[in-house]
Amino acid sequence: MSFKRYDADDFLVSSDSITSTLWSTGNPTLTQFFTSSVQIIGSSGDFYLSVYQTGSSLSNATPQFEIAYGNSTGLGGTLYTANVVGKTPTLSTYGQYRALILEDETKSFTFGTGDNTFTTTDFYVISIERSRYKESLFPGSLNLTLSGSDGTITLTDNSKDVTVNSFIGSSRVYQLVSGSNGTSGTTADSGMVSNSGSYGLVFPELGTILLNPEALNEYAGISTVRTANSANGANNITLFNAINGGANFKLNSQETITSDYIFTRARNSEFNYTQNPTFISGSTGEVIFDNFINNPQTFITTIGMYNDSNELLAVAKLSRPLLKDFTKEALVRVKLDF
Repeated sequence: MSFKRYDADDFLVSSDSITSTLWSTGNPTLTQFFTSSVQIIGSSGDFYLSVYQTGSSLSNATPQFEIAYGNSTGLGGTLYTANVVGKTPTLSTYGQYRALILEDETKSFTFGTGDNTFTTTDFYVISIERSRYKESLFPGSLNLTLSGSDGTITLTDNSKDVTVNSFIGSSRVYQLVSGSNGTSGTTADSGMVSNSGSYGLVFPELGTILLNPEALNEYAGISTVRTANSANGANNITLFNAINGGANFKLNSQETITSDYIFTRARNSEFNYTQNPTFISGSTGEVIFDNFINNPQTFITTIGMYNDSNELLAVAKLSRPLLKDFTKEALVRVKLDF
């Protein structure tokens, strides 16, 4: 075993963005959507609706995303108790996402930018199952088709239309617009809907898509129930039907992989001898074979990286032994991903 200290120029740090399919089907586009009747009538169905890629059986079905509806006044849901006015599952959902995204319990959600903004008291939310994506959603890959009584609309984020990232609180955000693959369409109502702002907001790092009920109703006829003591989960079913009718939900995952490249150099005069006991006589300390004195040969099989305390931190195994002698130099690039 021989040791050598690395120099500063032996290290290089690099990062690469890796994209992959998000849905468990292995396809970038999900075209079939299923729910659980057990959940709909259960207590969790009052708050959210899980959407699966198959309806064959729950043993094969995997949640892809969840649907929910939030209202700051508690409309669109049934009171927890008649003694407390306005306290419903829709109010709880609104408060949950307000704390997560706005990070301020006094603020309200606003859709749109510039002169066409719309502050709303409610929203639909699509929350991508956390196990489905790695670091974030991949901007520009979103294509969601919704079907309503007035027709269909395909929505995407506007990531390719903007040059500077926008943030709400500490979360990166894009506007949800009518178009495809990160670019809004060419019609007047593609980017924004008059007096209603954008169609929603997309938060890649949170895996969350908020939908603007006013814009969806104005363009596609997707109506929202906003009455007191409405049936819990009614609006969740409305959004599910719109997604199921559109039969097109394309979305990918993104991950940044940081790599440390460590260049391990074995120059011609280095690593030509070994401490292997078969190389040296144990009684005299001399090289056993005379031809190894002036022309030694070794085989490099493993590279171990140690800290200054002589603690082994990482091991790199070569695919095959590497012959080394005074006439040869070797350069091994070790890649550490994290």
